[in-house]
Amino acid sequence: MDTERYDPASFEPGLADRWASSGAYTLTPPAADPAHLEAGAAADGGGGRAYYALTMFPYPSGDLHMGHAEIFTIHDALVRHLRMTGHRVLNPIGWDAFGLPAENAARKRGEDPRAWTYANIEEQRRTIARLGYSFDWSTVLRTCDAEYYRWTQWIFLELLDADLAYRREALVNWDPVDRTVLANEQVIDGRGERSGALVERIPRTQWFLRITRYADELLDGLDAIEWPERVKNAQRAWIGRSEGAEVRFTTADDGAEVVVYTTRPDTLYGATYFVFAPEHPLVLARMGDDPEYAAFRTEVSRRSEIERLSGLDGAGDDDEAGAGRAKRGVRLPFDMVNPVDGRTIPAFAADYVLMEYGTGAIMAVPAHDQRDLDFARQYGADVRVVVRPDDGTVLDPATMTEAWAGDGTTVNSGEYDGLPWQETKRRVIADLETRGLGSGRVNYRLRDWLISRQRSWGAPIPVVHCPDCGEVGVPRDQLPVRLPDDLDFTVQGSPLEAHPTFKHDVVCPRCGSADAVRDTDTMDTFVDSSWYFLRYLDPTSEDHAWPVAAAGRWLPVDQYTGGIEHAILHLLYSRFFVKALRDLGHVAADEPFARLLNQGQVIMGGAAMSKSLGNLVAPKEVYERFGVDTLRATMLFASAPEDDIDWADVSPTGMHKWLSRVWRLGVEHVARGGSAAGDAAGDDADGRALALRRAAAVAVEAAGREYAARKYNTAIARMMELTNAVNEALRTPPTPAVEAAVAEALRDLLLLLAPIAPFITEELWGRLGHDGSVHDQRWPEADPALLVLDEVEVPVQVDGKLRGRVTVPVGTSREDLEAAARAEPAVAAHLTGEVVKVVVVPDRMVNLVVKG
Repeated sequence: MDTERYDPASFEPGLADRWASSGAYTLTPPAADPAHLEAGAAADGGGGRAYYALTMFPYPSGDLHMGHAEIFTIHDALVRHLRMTGHRVLNPIGWDAFGLPAENAARKRGEDPRAWTYANIEEQRRTIARLGYSFDWSTVLRTCDAEYYRWTQWIFLELLDADLAYRREALVNWDPVDRTVLANEQVIDGRGERSGALVERIPRTQWFLRITRYADELLDGLDAIEWPERVKNAQRAWIGRSEGAEVRFTTADDGAEVVVYTTRPDTLYGATYFVFAPEHPLVLARMGDDPEYAAFRTEVSRRSEIERLSGLDGAGDDDEAGAGRAKRGVRLPFDMVNPVDGRTIPAFAADYVLMEYGTGAIMAVPAHDQRDLDFARQYGADVRVVVRPDDGTVLDPATMTEAWAGDGTTVNSGEYDGLPWQETKRRVIADLETRGLGSGRVNYRLRDWLISRQRSWGAPIPVVHCPDCGEVGVPRDQLPVRLPDDLDFTVQGSPLEAHPTFKHDVVCPRCGSADAVRDTDTMDTFVDSSWYFLRYLDPTSEDHAWPVAAAGRWLPVDQYTGGIEHAILHLLYSRFFVKALRDLGHVAADEPFARLLNQGQVIMGGAAMSKSLGNLVAPKEVYERFGVDTLRATMLFASAPEDDIDWADVSPTGMHKWLSRVWRLGVEHVARGGSAAGDAAGDDADGRALALRRAAAVAVEAAGREYAARKYNTAIARMMELTNAVNEALRTPPTPAVEAAVAEALRDLLLLLAPIAPFITEELWGRLGHDGSVHDQRWPEADPALLVLDEVEVPVQVDGKLRGRVTVPVGTSREDLEAAARAEPAVAAHLTGEVVKVVVVPDRMVNLVVKG
């Protein structure tokens, strides 16, 4: 038979255009409509449970890469399966469109960031449609649209009115050439990424959001959501709740008090030196214009916070960082007094202590904190052991290179000697409080969220600064505060600051003063992405940011899918926003995302794909050669969604061959005159039809389980087994009964495959004579009767090695199964000695152990 070959290019583009232009996956009625639970939920028009499926929206920095293809493919398989199982799925799409890449493009190439951004969005939109992802295109939003950032500004004002937004001074990375503040990621080896100038750390007044007010709730809420444990642990570590003490040290010369926080007050007797942040006010006052100290401060200021803050560990003070690398420090011309024993200890300023963390000063316990030990060895400070390890490890303060931060017994600590360290901690805190030298305290590593950005491709902060009224929020009816269309990105510093009218063409909303000026900062783009899932519920509304009633029905998002790189900031900020908005009466949910899936990374030869490494593979290269379905199925078959995919190890060719077999089975069935439903009448003397129906039932039942567990790779394996079963049934010319069974098996195969390979299944569904779209059908159900086997094949082992198989009726007793195993000739040949043990698992296996 001359079979039409599988040529995806002949039908995939047409189907993609049809789905996109017809609004095939538009939610009807919309998410904001109260009737969403009563109408249009499933393929048959019946009711269905509302399900909010969301994937992290892309940044439009160019066309889609393989990482996008992976996340969207995983997500689309989930969404299509949910629809077929009767759910009414909200599946929106949008773009996280503000940010630094567009502004950099404007500076480097003289492009308008709007034009650059919207061109990239359009390119990504075409590719998303070409890849067949079933997004609801009526929900599209772009965070750089004024219609969107109007509501971002509205949220800011709501937080400002609730005292959840405030302004204070903070250190920033200052580029003296470009005259602008840089994000940490823009500082490379201490220099500005664009200008190459040495970056300085200078104070600047910035806007913050009070996320710390929700620290405990953000911690406790992690227990109520189904997220990967590593993500929850990352957030727990970032929030960093710890129980310890604030301890009052004093300067040895004039008794000036300096407070530190430590989680290990039991190690106070081991504090042998004291460390200040270089920017600490007491140090600045003492050092004055000292040129050597000024040079040290300048050197430290050129390092970003990320470079200075490289890790947290140890028993001393766990609000600072820097274990495992060389540290820079200066011996200060004064000493400190240890409050528990009155010892005088040297004071230093060092780069690994930051003013923004804790109190800007720490007590250093080198025997029990690795960063302190490293510093002590560099600068000749004493080491004093105050915790003896319980495991017998001997700590020699003169030679030890690794600090002991584990359990142990208190030593060298006066009246506390001999106590377990935990008991010492409790007693020391009580004694500090009695003596007025300190107090117990719960502390957090989490800091308030600095949202000010001195950039211009972002949402302007809607505040006017008046010399008489202070900070005044822009009235809601004057939103949005729009970005000017004529920003000049060739100027040094902020284009908004330099714009001829943006800053000064305003009056105070409260008193009418013409001396008022606009705030020229924009918001961190994480603000935009911390609420976008709410805007999807009614993305074109001019009356509200989102419909509160609909938010009560749709939130939390049932399934959120995205990369592990967002484990902390985006996810934590979104959780904070929902909790704050709940307290303001705008949402009812406690959490934004009930379940989270972090997909693995697509790599090549063990390394991340990148242009610089020359190992980049674009989705277009794959689908233009093999078709979209091959790309999608290859990704899902390569590994579980959570695991990395090494493209060097996968085979689009192999997947293409399997899809070609599926195609051939479908078109040959049509060519033989087979119908869509088949006709079960006719003789099945050789049992081929029954065997195929059973194989189809097994595949439907198994694949359904795998889909529910998001195990798409093993679901594909079950479909491959069904494909083999169809081929086996057609090994000899089919009878009418076999042809009918083939029709049924192909129907089930296409339904099972549809969420993964939407194009070939849609094309074959129509060719086989089925009505409507395969994607509007209900998920197949296995006939329970076909899952009940009359006989089962049982493997038989001798001394743990497979020696034969026996076919017996299902439910055969242990005794009869053992007898059948012994009688099997291939097994009997290995029973050369006395059988001393028999292991029988009914319907599963037999193992005979022979005495040697």
